[in-house]
Amino acid sequence: VVVDESLTSGGSYYDAAAGSPAFQHLCLTGGAIGFGPACAAGAAVAAAAHGRRRVINLQADGSAMYSLQALWTQARERLAVTTVVCANRAYSILKLEAQVQGVKAAGDGDAMRRLTTLDDPPLDFVALARGYGVPAVSVVTVGELERELKASLAVEGPYLIEAVLAPEAGTRGAQAGARRPA
Repeated sequence: VVVDESLTSGGSYYDAAAGSPAFQHLCLTGGAIGFGPACAAGAAVAAAAHGRRRVINLQADGSAMYSLQALWTQARERLAVTTVVCANRAYSILKLEAQVQGVKAAGDGDAMRRLTTLDDPPLDFVALARGYGVPAVSVVTVGELERELKASLAVEGPYLIEAVLAPEAGTRGAQAGARRPA
């Protein structure tokens, strides 16, 4: 089962998944953001009842902040969920929507930048996940992501991988040095 709320970070996911064996794909249908972590918890309960394996949650960082407390439920219920946070340190979906709606940044654009970035202060998803009782790691390379994703498949209970992406807003963001799970 894949829960996909990667939004602007997951554009290449569909092509990459095209050759995969059949799986259930749950995704945002539009209108609201933040469903991923809670949807992954519900999907994991359903999957466990049917003897299925882990749920993979591909999660945009900004959207994650709307319902991150679902990590606590995942930890409490020991749900088999791997959350991959696509940490681009921005609300890119909001930037895109502003462009679609023709919203122009006033003045020097600082107000729009502050409304659509997540780097001041930077979010530390490793610390946030651990605070909810979920082991977590931050990765910055494809090799690290591959290694941690494979490792997460053997973990009992939830696991979070913060995949630090190329910066949109000119900053690298939080705590890339925390690489091993607690």
